Amino acid sequence: MNKNTLNSRSARSRFVGLDIGGSKTRGIVWSDGVVTSDSSVGSTNVQNVSPETAVANMAALFAELEVDGATHVLAGAGGVDTEEDASALRSLIAPFVPGAQVEVVHDTRLLLAAAGATSGVAVIAGTGSAAWGINDSGEQARAGGWGYLLGDEGSGYWLAREAVRYSLRRMDAGEPVDELTASLLDYCGLAEPQSLIAHFHHGTSRRYWAAASPVIFAAAASGHEQSLVLVDRAGADLAKMAAEVASQLKIAGPVVLGSGMGSNVPALQEAFRSHLAQHGLDQVQILSQDPIFGIPLLVAQSLD
Repeated sequence: MNKNTLNSRSARSRFVGLDIGGSKTRGIVWSDGVVTSDSSVGSTNVQNVSPETAVANMAALFAELEVDGATHVLAGAGGVDTEEDASALRSLIAPFVPGAQVEVVHDTRLLLAAAGATSGVAVIAGTGSAAWGINDSGEQARAGGWGYLLGDEGSGYWLAREAVRYSLRRMDAGEPVDELTASLLDYCGLAEPQSLIAHFHHGTSRRYWAAASPVIFAAAASGHEQSLVLVDRAGADLAKMAAEVASQLKIAGPVVLGSGMGSNVPALQEAFRSHLAQHGLDQVQILSQDPIFGIPLLVAQSLD
């Protein structure tokens, strides 16, 4: 399916798709099956920003989108684990599209649909991490997606936090600053590892630390031992989540890896494939487009 078009038998005259991530929110309007409006703002997920910020960002987004006449809104968001979560997000969106039907799903569903698959396992590796799947019988399963305080192993935030912990352990042991720590300090604009403690706890955000993940990947590419270990462990943790979902659903794939790191970091993709193969799963697809382009398929399925 072309990402800009939707089968005419299922297309509404105008519908809105939202991809609400931990770092940003992207909105697209499809009119008669063609993209007519596309804009991005900061996160509108109240699990990542304050309710006031979420409302302000949502207002800014809809001010840029041509939504007049839209009859359907489908939003994918992280942290939508209960009907209460979905209802709260619907209530946030609804005032901007009066009269439209608003549907909210977990953002992992966008990945699978963006890959053109109606069954399989989707794995998010971005600011956070999670796995979700559905089989041909419509049974669904999830693993991970607990949020950065409880889990999010294999995510950008997790990688940066582990790099900070590694650097502080070296400091406690009286070991000199190495390549990874030096690069991390440079990213943070700090002079010494001791400063990482206060910097981590005060005045920095989850998004800030997730954006530090390229530091770890760069160190791994140059052969830094602990960075290589961290990248491999991230791939292993993501593969474990995918395998748990596949096992629950009794399917062999496809397994779609996407989001910021999943779609763009070859070293992580290689580690993921390798560890997934150890679970007996080899139908891996790397998502090559933004997950939001799975929304037309989900809207079509909803109508059908």
